[in-house]
Amino acid sequence: MRMTDINNVSYPISVVNKWSYPLALVAWRIPAGFPSPAEDYIEGEIDLNEQLIRHPHATFLMKVAGDSMIGAGIMPGSTLVVDRSIEPRHGSVVIAVIDGQLTVKRLYNKSGVVQLRPENTTYNPINISKEQDLVIWGVVTNVINQLPQ
Repeated sequence: MRMTDINNVSYPISVVNKWSYPLALVAWRIPAGFPSPAEDYIEGEIDLNEQLIRHPHATFLMKVAGDSMIGAGIMPGSTLVVDRSIEPRHGSVVIAVIDGQLTVKRLYNKSGVVQLRPENTTYNPINISKEQDLVIWGVVTNVINQLPQ
């Protein structure tokens, strides 16, 4: 097992006053198996800001640099949508600040035990002691991954 690397997220980018590009929403679902003979039908438009951002003034985008959360679909290079207005709960994927350093982990908070757990078995959980300075900076609401081209 390696020690947990907690320097794995970038500084936040605000989403307030950004652009809006409504995209066409196709009316039928895409099967992951065999192709469907259904014709293309545009149902309307979908704005990704409306889909991904509930609280614009409290939402930020962050880029991931490490691999400690790959089991949750958070890959190196992923963009995280982080909402600072959401109350973190047990099981939330959070951006945490531990002794002044940012990390993304799953919050474990049961029976007085607080841990930040990675989703990669090569990393150890971070046990939070009463002496440590822990701040939950925000809750990850969405992960944006680009598929290889």
